[in-house]
Amino acid sequence: MSEHFAYPVGLRLSGRRVVVLGAGQVAQRRLPALIAAGADILLISPSATASVEAMAEAGEVSWERRRYQEGDFEGAWYVLITTDDPEANATASAEAEARRIWCVRSDDAEAASAWTPATGRSEGVTVAVLTGQDPRRSAAVRDAVVEGLRDGTLAAPRHRSRGPRVALVGGGPGDPDLITVRGRRLLAEADVVVADRLGPRDLLDELPPHVEVIDAAKIPYGRFMAQEAINNALIEHAKAGKSVVRLKGGDPFVFGRGMEEAEALAEAGIPCTVVPGISSSISVPGAAGIPVTHRGVAHEFTVVSGHVAPDDPSSLVDWAALARLRGTLVLLMAVEKIGAIAATLVAHGRAADTPVAVVQEGTTPAQRRVDATLATVGEKVAAEGVRPPAVVVIGDVVALSPRDHR
Repeated sequence: MSEHFAYPVGLRLSGRRVVVLGAGQVAQRRLPALIAAGADILLISPSATASVEAMAEAGEVSWERRRYQEGDFEGAWYVLITTDDPEANATASAEAEARRIWCVRSDDAEAASAWTPATGRSEGVTVAVLTGQDPRRSAAVRDAVVEGLRDGTLAAPRHRSRGPRVALVGGGPGDPDLITVRGRRLLAEADVVVADRLGPRDLLDELPPHVEVIDAAKIPYGRFMAQEAINNALIEHAKAGKSVVRLKGGDPFVFGRGMEEAEALAEAGIPCTVVPGISSSISVPGAAGIPVTHRGVAHEFTVVSGHVAPDDPSSLVDWAALARLRGTLVLLMAVEKIGAIAATLVAHGRAADTPVAVVQEGTTPAQRRVDATLATVGEKVAAEGVRPPAVVVIGDVVALSPRDHR
């Protein structure tokens, strides 16, 4: 092994020819980064994995279904050799050397003229790590650095002002581990956090002392911060030059009034970033062991707000049409009205013995599941003292268990 270190460099491959020999698992891992770099990729291999073939069918790479031939590297800037034929690899590597083309070999790193670093990205920063002949260590160091950048534990302050900005971040169903990587990073960079009651509260405890946290909780039939006041808080703090995160439960655009906030920010001329979150309509049933769809059982699921009673003139829901559906119904904000909703569904044709599950505080340590039917769910919820937040799942999928395969 050479005593000299490899010289790190960033290759700008956009529009430049890159030749990849072999289309197996190694190529499958390496090709996405080359595609993202905008390289003009020629793939040479008699066969390919299904994923690599899909890249070729999508036009992301040009695939010639044959073995390597002398002269294949004409016009190439970079070569990646990944075949399992040592003789062909050696011959191809020699051609790359003769043409002075940087060449990576997956079978023999010492015979290569270039190495592929363990690479990761976070908000415009590319992290590339080389540790010679220890790729696992390279990957571990890469992961540690990228994770630190993403969650804010590794300080990397920006030196260019980005002006006022607000991020509408979906925090997921409650478990702090279920917020997206991007959402967590933006939270770590925030000066002001306007937080919902249903957002991942544990994440607020991790914020630095200088971060101002504004409570925007809306307690059902109790205290709440008016939407206009929330909009004004976002605008005022952003105009003061602060980085503002609006931390919401679930997804900002699933019964979260995220669009109202985005519109208010747009009218005020403030850039807004929307970070989708894991919606409780899918994640909470999943955490309770309920799939919202299942082969042979449910081919559809419908998410409905249950905060307005079926007989309320302001209701926008066609409950009669929902009762005729055969798939899964997922109700959010429906605890208070579940008795009336269930009775309405039965009145319009849904079977009274249809299984129902009510999952309270899903994905959190306080999660609990109450099972019933449409005929009994109203009484069961009252008897069990179920309180919001809770997700109601209606349909045959409720009766499934992990042992069921259809």
